[in-house]
Amino acid sequence: MNIIEQARNCTTCAPLLKDGVRPVFTVHPAARINIIGQAPGRKVHESGIPWNDASGKRLREWLGVDNETFYTPELFAIMPMGFCFPGTGKSGDLPPRPECAPQWHQPLLRMMPNIQLTLLFGLYAQKEYLGKTREKNLTETVRNWHAYLPDFLPLPHPSPRNTIWLRKHPWFEEDVVPVLRERVKRILAS
Repeated sequence: MNIIEQARNCTTCAPLLKDGVRPVFTVHPAARINIIGQAPGRKVHESGIPWNDASGKRLREWLGVDNETFYTPELFAIMPMGFCFPGTGKSGDLPPRPECAPQWHQPLLRMMPNIQLTLLFGLYAQKEYLGKTREKNLTETVRNWHAYLPDFLPLPHPSPRNTIWLRKHPWFEEDVVPVLRERVKRILAS
């Protein structure tokens, strides 16, 4: 069984996932852009299609790509910090399970040598991949986005829950989203 099949059949967290195990991710050896978010939400868990929700719609708008392009595995890899829906808590979805990324990310990344840009959506991905180089909070890390290029681009989660954050920080859609679109366009054209 290859590494992709092993990850798809993972049951490490089964006793901890009341909604069941359903790893949702997309990887391909030819992928050029890697999207690392938090974990699938309930709708994605049910459909098995990554970013198949309102967050995904906003994400594709930020990227400047249509559904067909976004769901082309040779272009976009999608590796959340937790591959399975973690369940619902008091104020939204629970955090991604901490076992997943350490177990699967590096083996899957090794099979994708063509990644030119990794998009880090939200605090969990930024903590894992930026470590001590990240700023004191998500806002400051995203504001300092240029320091992490060319490999990484830290971004807020595109969830509708972040609409207030986006209103408070108009510089993100004015300054960062155009750079994101241009980089994506250039990478996909190469």
